[in-house]
Amino acid sequence: MSERRRTSPLRVVAISAALATGILAVAPIGDVPTAHADAVRSAEYWLADYGVQAAWNTTRGAGVTVAVIDTGVDGSVADLSGAVVGGTDVSGIGTADGQTPVGDDDEHGTMVGSLIAGRGTGGNDGVIGVAPEASLLSISVALGAGVVGTDDQIANAVRWAVDNGADVINMSLTRNSLDWPTSWDDAFLYAADHDVVIVAAAGNRGSGTTEVGAPATIPGVLTVAGVDRDGDASFDASSQGITIAVSAPSEQLVGVVPGGGYVTWAGTSGATPIVSGLVALVRAAHPDLDVAGVINRIVSTATPKGDPVPGPIYGYGLINAEAAVTADVPAVTDNPMGSLAQWIATYRPSPDASGAGPKVIAAPETDEPGKTTDRAASWWPSVAKLTMNGIPIAVISVFLMLLAVIITAAVVHVRRVRRRE
Repeated sequence: MSERRRTSPLRVVAISAALATGILAVAPIGDVPTAHADAVRSAEYWLADYGVQAAWNTTRGAGVTVAVIDTGVDGSVADLSGAVVGGTDVSGIGTADGQTPVGDDDEHGTMVGSLIAGRGTGGNDGVIGVAPEASLLSISVALGAGVVGTDDQIANAVRWAVDNGADVINMSLTRNSLDWPTSWDDAFLYAADHDVVIVAAAGNRGSGTTEVGAPATIPGVLTVAGVDRDGDASFDASSQGITIAVSAPSEQLVGVVPGGGYVTWAGTSGATPIVSGLVALVRAAHPDLDVAGVINRIVSTATPKGDPVPGPIYGYGLINAEAAVTADVPAVTDNPMGSLAQWIATYRPSPDASGAGPKVIAAPETDEPGKTTDRAASWWPSVAKLTMNGIPIAVISVFLMLLAVIITAAVVHVRRVRRRE
C-alpha cells in the first residue's frame, strides 16, 4: 500500500510557501466494492471503544451545526450527502460556498468533515461521523497561499461561523507558535460571547510541533491531544502542553477525500473532529448548556489517564462519549479551560492616555511545564515568530551556527592582536 507523506500540521503559517496539514501520513484504502464497504465502517474502532455508539441511544447530533475551518469540505461525496448546509471562502481563491478544496493539501477538510458528520453510504457502509445527524458549515482557508493574510483568514472565518449559526467550530490547524495576534482576541471573544465551542488540535510532534501552539493555547478553547489504538499517547501524532483538555484517537483513522474514496490517516487533525462530533452530541442532548457547561461535561467525564490529571500529555484523560452525554454532572459557571477575557485583561495593555490604543504584545510562552517566560520584551524574536515570517527553522539553525562561528573567530582574532601588542 503506497503512502504519501505530508508536511507538518495544517498551519496558519507557510513554511517554504507550502500549506502544511495535520496529517502525518495518508494512504489509500484501495478499491472497496460497494457490497463490502462495511470494511471501512469496521475500521472506525473509536465508535465502540470510546462510547460513541452507546451515546447514539440518546442523540446523534441532530439540530447542531459544526463549522469546519479548513481547506474546504466537499459536500458532494456520498458519505456527506446532505451534511454541508452552508459555507464560504475566506482565502480569496476558493468558491463562494467554501466547498471547493483549496491549498496544497486540499483533501484535509473533507477528511475532517467526514469524521464529524459523515452519513455513510447506506446501511453499515462508508464513513459515519461521531455526530451523523449534525450539520456542517464549510469555511475554506488557504493558509499561506490566499489573497487574504493568514491571521486575518482565521479571524474572519471564526466570525463568519458565529454569524451563520455555528454551535461548534473545528480547527484542525496550528499557528505553530504559543502566541496569537490581537485580531484573534476579538474573534475568539466573539465566539465565546455567542456561546460557540471552539475545538482545536494540539499538533503533531512527528511533524515538528513539539509543543502545543495557537489556537490550542488560547484560554477557553477545547484542545485535543492524540492517542494510539491502545489509548497511549501518540509520540508522533500528538504534541504536549498544559492547555490540553482531553485525548482522542489520532492513529489508524479513516476518512473520505474530495471526489469520493477512502484513506487511512493519522494526526491530531483527526482526533479533533472526533471531539467536535462529541461536542455536537453533548449540545444536542443538553441544549441549555453554555460553553462552560459543555466543556465541563466532556472533561469531567473523561477517563483519567496519566499523572497528574489534568496533565500536559492527556489533559483530563480519554474521551467517554456515553458518559459525556448521559452522566449526572454538576453545573459550573467557569470554563475549565480558562477565560480569554481574563487573559486579555492581564496580558494586553489598556489604551494609553493618548488614545493610541492597545500595544500588541506576545502571549507568554512556556519553555517547560510550570514555567512561563514573557518574550515580549526580548530584542531577539523567538523561533516561532521567525517561522511566521516564512523563514524555515533549518535556515534559522544554520544562521545561528554561522553567527557563533563568526563570534568565535572574532574573539580569537582580538586575543591574538592583544598578544602582539
